[in-house]
This record gives sequence, structure tokens and C-alpha cells, in this order.
Amino acid sequence: MQTLRQKPRLSFWQIWNMSFGFLGIQFGFALQGGFMSRIFQTLGAEKDAIPLLWIAAPLTGLIIQPIVGYLSDRTWHYKFGRRRPYFLIGAVLSTCALFFAPYSSALWMAAGSLWILDASINISMEPFRALVADKLPDSQRSYGFVVQTLIIGIGTWIASNLPWMMTQMGIPNTAAPGVVPDSVKYAFAIGAVVLLGSILYTIFTTDEYPPEDLKAFEKEKEENKGFWNGFKEIFRNIASMPDVMKKLGVVQFFSWFAFFTMWSFATPAITEHIFKATDTSSLAYNNAADSVGNYLGTYGLISMFYALILAFVTSKIKINRKLVHMLSLIAGGCGFILIYYISEPWMLHLCFALVGIAWASILSMPYAMLSSSVNPKQMGVYMGIFNMFIVIPQIVAALGGINVMYKFLFGEEVIFTMVLAGTSLILAGFANLLIRDRNATHDG
Repeated sequence: MQTLRQKPRLSFWQIWNMSFGFLGIQFGFALQGGFMSRIFQTLGAEKDAIPLLWIAAPLTGLIIQPIVGYLSDRTWHYKFGRRRPYFLIGAVLSTCALFFAPYSSALWMAAGSLWILDASINISMEPFRALVADKLPDSQRSYGFVVQTLIIGIGTWIASNLPWMMTQMGIPNTAAPGVVPDSVKYAFAIGAVVLLGSILYTIFTTDEYPPEDLKAFEKEKEENKGFWNGFKEIFRNIASMPDVMKKLGVVQFFSWFAFFTMWSFATPAITEHIFKATDTSSLAYNNAADSVGNYLGTYGLISMFYALILAFVTSKIKINRKLVHMLSLIAGGCGFILIYYISEPWMLHLCFALVGIAWASILSMPYAMLSSSVNPKQMGVYMGIFNMFIVIPQIVAALGGINVMYKFLFGEEVIFTMVLAGTSLILAGFANLLIRDRNATHDG
């Protein structure tokens, strides 16, 4: 039985196996982020209405993530462990949602599919974060989260390019007005299979450490059972969250506001500004939308390579997590802003390469800093609570924050949403200067 001080260092492949389910999770997120706005537009949504159609997803995450984290902290099964039961539940529900989302025939159906998909992915996602903290000593936390990010980068790149790949294989990327093209439907079906398969791979190749004192664990769970006790415990944890977590929350707010803006507006902004295509039923628009997916895939590809570099570095030396994160976010912000100024579509690869650097860091450094700052016995619930700082900026954005801010600060053209995203990401970078706890900012 392993104690907190006896956790062995794991090999790259052991960490790879325990994180492999993130490949499928990221397939779900990449397809959701890259193509749900395209589906909304196909079904007749106005550009300014798109963020509001996304709102159910972050609202659900705000509720589900702390609950799932709390429950997984209090779960132990001799065969399936602590986190893996939640991987499986989320995988089954996400697979169903991915299959059916592109067959929506009305906006309310598409918005409902997005809600179910995001909620289901959330059930799996945070337990994966907690599993890294459960299994690895502090000296390997940065390395572990970076390996997760490497897998996420692979998933982002492949999934973002799937509709384009389908088109290259001869599957139509156009359809009658109000109908989602077959290329998108095939892409979502493939994503569903990959999501389920990759999470099952992690479930069957990874074991978990039991509670250090199983009798004490069961006794504490029995004494605090019940919905009301759980509700009170979650709110006590929110009220007593570590100072580092609050400061990371500021960084997360601006980071995720930026990426929610990209997911909501990249397709309409780039198809209109760069490709001059606005008719959503035209071949020109659908070709442009496929290309946007291809360019978005670049940020996944570069995040993969950046994570690979970070994985090598963190396996050899101790890093300053805060400095790495700050510089990475500023680079991503510059990438978003440059989209407004480029003159040729191929330059989008350069812009999204910079965004990919930020994305890799967002998916690793905050979690490494957080995991070194909270009680290991409450890792799941705090990982879930930390999600509040991801979903709150998305809710603010969806309720009009994007529309108000880009028009007020920059102008009426939808391309200014990318400038807003860049500005937000640069602010997130400088917000890292608030974090001064060395235990959080440096590897143990």
C-alpha cells in the first residue's frame, strides 16, 4: 500500500496509459469547440446569438464538476478504484451525445446536444486530473500534466481536421439549407468511437492506490453521508480554498474567456474576414469552414509538440511553472491578435501555432500548481471546484460579455472577437505575477 510519501516515480508509458483517455475527451471537446458553432449557423443561428446557445454547457459544468470531484474522493471499489467509475459513466454518455449531435434538425436540439455532450465529458475530465495527482509524487506533477497535454494535443489536431479529411475522401461537405453536411456527421461518429475506446483503454491498463486507512475512510464516509452533508462539504471547501487557488482563478478567468471566444466565433470571424464567405449553405462557406477546422488543428498540433518539449524538460530538470505559463499565455494572445492583421490564409497556421503554445500550458501548468497546494485527500473536489474558474468566464462570455466587449473596445466587425481573445489571454499571462507561493510555482 502506498502512502503520500512513498509514491514511486512512474515511467512515461505508465503515465501515458493513465492519461490516454484524454485522447477521446479531447476529440469530444475539439469537435464541440470547432464545429458546434458551424452546426448552429447551419441551422439558422445569427452570429451574435451563438454564445448564448453555448451557455448550457458551462452552466452544467459549474454544477457537475464539484459534485463529481466530491463523489470520486469518497468512492472506492476494489476492482474499479476511485476515479475510473466516473471515467466509464462519462464515456458512455459522451459517446451517445457525439453520435446524435450533428443530426439535430433544429437549434434547440443542437443546443441540447451540446449541453448533454459537455456535461458528459465533464463527468470524465476532472477525475482524470485528480488521477495524476493521486498517482504521482510532487516531483513528477508537472511532467504528468504535460504528458496529459501531449495526448490532448494529438486529439485536438486529429479531431479538428476530421471534417476536412472526410471531404478529401470524397464525403460531401455541403448539404441542403438547414442540414449538417455528411463530412461533419462522419467526423462526430469517429470521435464517439475514439472517445469510448481511449477511456476504456485507461480503465483496463491503470490501477489506483486504495485509501491509506480503508477502515477510517469508510467510517468517515458513513459519518458524512447524505446529500445535505455533501452540499455543505463542497461549500466549506469553496469558502476555504487555498490562496494560490484564488489567484490561479484570475489567470483561469481570462484564459478561458479567450478560448470560449475562439470556440464561439473563430468560424464566423475567419470565414468572413479571411475567406469573404458568409452564405452558410454555399460551397465557398463550407470549404472555408473546413479550412478553419484545419487551421484550428494547428493549435492542437503545436500544443502537442510544445508539450513534448516540456515533457522532456520536466523529466530532466525542475521548472518555474509560473514563468512558463506567463510567457506561453502572452504568446497565445499575440497569435489571436495577429489574425486580424494577416493578409494570406496560410498565415493562420502561424497564428494558431502561437495559440497552441498557450493551450498546452493552460492544460498543464495551472493543474500542476494547484495539485501542490491542496489536501491530497480532497484532490477530486478541489479539481472540480477549480473548474468554476473555467466555466464562470464562459458564462460571462455567453451572456453577452463577448458581444459587448469586442464592439465596445474594438468595433462592429466579428473579426474583432479574435482581438478580444488575444487581449484577454495577454491579461491572463500577466495575472501569473500574483502567484508567489514557491511550492506552487516550482517543481517539488
